[in-house]
Amino acid sequence: MTEIIGNHGEAEAIGMVLASWAAALGSKDAAGVVEHLSDDIVSFTLAAPLAHKGKGAGGLESWFSTWDGPIGGDAVDVRLTVGGTVAFWTGLVHMTGRKTDGFQVDLWFRQTLGLRKEAGTWKIVHEHTSVPFAMDGSGLAELGLKP
Repeated sequence: MTEIIGNHGEAEAIGMVLASWAAALGSKDAAGVVEHLSDDIVSFTLAAPLAHKGKGAGGLESWFSTWDGPIGGDAVDVRLTVGGTVAFWTGLVHMTGRKTDGFQVDLWFRQTLGLRKEAGTWKIVHEHTSVPFAMDGSGLAELGLKP
């Protein structure tokens, strides 16, 4: 269930955009993913480098090729905050699936998406994904955390 704060009238349209974007990710459809991104998107994803600017179907296709079958996903603790022409979505995302090397992915991470209404259509303009890291001095990612 999504907690909606602000302009409830736009929440359904944003929800449809995000559901279509997530479905495209899950089915490894780079064109379907990119269709929901603004031209000037800035992404801070789990993969290097620190920042990605602009649409990049090539990078997505390269990443998708490392998966054997669909990419599973679900989100919990979801909150959508909607203003007039901007919105922010936050949640904890569970990504599952099998990589081409046989590795089984079962990862929880944090995600924030920023959206902007452009010419009447909601587009993702900012994506931030992260995992916590150990504060014990090791700097190791905490990949086993679950909500």
